[in-house]
Parts: sequence; C-alpha cells; structure tokens
Amino acid sequence: QQTISGAAAALWFPYDAEPVEKVIAWALQTYNVLVDLSKDARSGVSMIELRQFSRTGEIQIPQWAVRLGARQINRDEVLPVFTSGFMMNVPLMDTTIYLDYLAKRFLAAGGEINGDVRFEKLEAVSPEFHLVINCSGIGAKTLVSDADLEPHRGQVAIVPKIDNLSCAIVCDDAPLMYAIPRTNDCVFGGTNEVSDNCEVDPTSTSRIVAECSGILKIDKPRVRAERVGLRPFRKSGVRLERGKLRDGRTVIQNYGHGGSGFTLSWGCAEEVFRLIGEPSVGAIG
Repeated sequence: QQTISGAAAALWFPYDAEPVEKVIAWALQTYNVLVDLSKDARSGVSMIELRQFSRTGEIQIPQWAVRLGARQINRDEVLPVFTSGFMMNVPLMDTTIYLDYLAKRFLAAGGEINGDVRFEKLEAVSPEFHLVINCSGIGAKTLVSDADLEPHRGQVAIVPKIDNLSCAIVCDDAPLMYAIPRTNDCVFGGTNEVSDNCEVDPTSTSRIVAECSGILKIDKPRVRAERVGLRPFRKSGVRLERGKLRDGRTVIQNYGHGGSGFTLSWGCAEEVFRLIGEPSVGAIG
C-alpha cells in the first residue's frame, strides 16, 4: 500500500501513455482479464460505469471504446460544467484490496517480496537470478540511465464514501478532475504536472476537493488521506523489450507506462511472458 500503485485511482482507461497502437492492444488484453477477476469478490476488482466528460466541445468516442459499448451521454445528463461526454462500463481496481490480493497470489506461487532492497544498477541483482525483469517505473530513470522518462506528478484526496455516487466521473481536460467511488471510500483527483516532488501540496488538495464537491453538488467532505504518486511517462513510449545486462544475464525492460500502469498491466505481463521465450539481443545502454 506504500507504493506508487497504492496512490493510484486504478480505474481502467488508457491515459498518458504512448505509443497509442500498442497501448490500446495491451489495455484491451488487460480489460478481458479484469472482467474475469471482477467475478471474484476477493480480488477487489469490480465493474463500474465510467462517465468521461469534456469541457471543450463535443467529445470524441474512440473506436475501441465503441466496441466495448461506449455511448454518447444525452445532453440533459451532462453535468452543467461540461459540454459533452460518453459512458461505458470499465473495471475498477480498489487498491486497498487488489494489491493485497495480487501479493497473496504471488506469494502462493512461490514468490518472495523484499521491500527493503535498493539497487543502483540492474547488475547488482543477486547472480542467483538468471533472468531480471525491470519494472522499476520512474526509478528506471537512474537504474538504467533512461533520460526519456519524466515524472508526471499526480495528487489525490481520499474522502469518505459518498452516498448516491455509483459511477466514476472523469474529465481529462485541464485541470484534470475525477471522482471515483471505491468499496469503503472515494478518490478525488487530481493533478498531472511534470514534477518529481512527492510532497503533498495542501493548495492542490483544497482545489481538488472544492472542484469535485462543486461538480457533484455536495458539501466538502472530510479528507481522510492525501497521496502523491509519480506517473512514469516515457517520451519515446513504453519500453517493453528483451536484452542482456553487461554481465550476460537476460533482462526484460518493462516500464514507462505513464498513467496507465493498471490499465496495461496484464497485457504487458503477457508480452513479458512471450519475450522470455525469445532469443536475447543487445545490451542495455
């Protein structure tokens, strides 16, 4: 829960990641897995109605979203501060449940989790491991000296569960705004700025809570917690490839997912699994 993933709203929807064609393919693979997981109450995954709005004209529904059942929101259903929107059912991962669920599955399969280990380079991974999979997120900027990575800072406020809010409200137009109900609380967001500042900004929290409350037409709720996370955006696109470390071991790079980490997770995992069986080429820079 103390990871960047723990600060995420974790609503399935491609956002702030490139290249589009690969991102959509991985996202759709992930969608199918999450739909299956939503049938298991232990997983923390559920299906929720997403209402995606725009402040600037008629919103365009992506073709992949149309195939998943997205439809235009009627004018009389569009919230007053927005100009248009569309709606569709998508998976929501309640990170207060889902992360523990994944950890339990990983441990049951024989994995180990060591939270107090820090590496300055991938070659420092114990030589007992012949395969290294680098999923270090923004840490890859220093771990493999990738100058293409830039931190897209996100801040959220966790507030009590809101009565009568049964769908996720999202607007990607600046300023980014979302209100996402979870099992026991609600996530208000957000921000998206190029910054590596992990400290909570009280001014941002005040703005987020005021904007979300105003749009939902409710009194400002009490803030239970404030979280900051750095989305690992990569200007040249998600890096998912196989190569070799300087010591000859196989490495699979899997980072740079921007604001779509949860949305691409299972699709990228399938790609990693496929790459494990391919010949290794080259070395890291």
